[in-house]
Amino acid sequence: MPGEYRSGVNTELLRMQLGSKEPADVPDKVKNNPIPAEGSPADVAMPPDAIIRIKNLKKVFGQNTVLHDVNFYCPKGHVVSVLGPSGSGKSTMLRCINLLETPTAGEIWFEDQLVNSKETDVDALRAKIGMVFQQFNLFPHLTALGNVELALKKVRKLDKEQAKAVAIEQLDKVGLLDRADYLPAQLSGGQAQRVAIARALAMEPHVMLFDEATSALDPSLVRDVLDVMRDLAKSGMTMIVVTHEMAFARDVSDHVVFMEGGVVFEQGTPEKIFDHPDRDRTREFLQGMINE
Repeated sequence: MPGEYRSGVNTELLRMQLGSKEPADVPDKVKNNPIPAEGSPADVAMPPDAIIRIKNLKKVFGQNTVLHDVNFYCPKGHVVSVLGPSGSGKSTMLRCINLLETPTAGEIWFEDQLVNSKETDVDALRAKIGMVFQQFNLFPHLTALGNVELALKKVRKLDKEQAKAVAIEQLDKVGLLDRADYLPAQLSGGQAQRVAIARALAMEPHVMLFDEATSALDPSLVRDVLDVMRDLAKSGMTMIVVTHEMAFARDVSDHVVFMEGGVVFEQGTPEKIFDHPDRDRTREFLQGMINE
């Protein structure tokens, strides 16, 4: 049924499981953690109505293969959290979705559009897929209001008054209307990140991507940013969130993806992944994060 996650087969892991002699450049740490049972949710069968569909995604930088046959999807209105250790390919996968990185192989579908097609209008794509990074990437010479207004005028082609009205509305939603005239240097890290979220939301995206949006913040500032993200989830915004915030991932997600060594090691509901993971490596990672 639409919106439900269905088990499928990860082709790279299946080749290993069946003892295929076909070459595979999957790391040893993945090969040495076999799928515990046939039908394990290493991947999902993808419904055509999912707003994001990632199929057999591979990304190579020089001699380094960062992503090996990554597969998962995100239904409209759902929150998918992507977990995993540093270097597992989470951020690279996210950056491939809006072509900040060009996939080496595989397919990424957004709505009914093949993202990694030569015909893709990258600017139009990015207007529909908002992204918030670890660093805030605000223009230092523009106020909070000016940072939110800029793309509205340059990309959405709104006039000055229209852009200002939309920017004020979005700053109000993230609780920063009283900081509209502040420069980024006058804002805390958490406030700057909320301005970055307001800037992305002002474009009326269909999907929001969050790449470790709280990792550069002092612990005291994380809560306000997570509260904004929780409100977005409650509003029905489709979100793919790379995060190390385990409590947030468990509370807000419809689906959790665990990556290791450039592959999807395991995925399922938050209850499944956090309480009853199939794979020892998933359990080990989560225990380490929770005990920090």
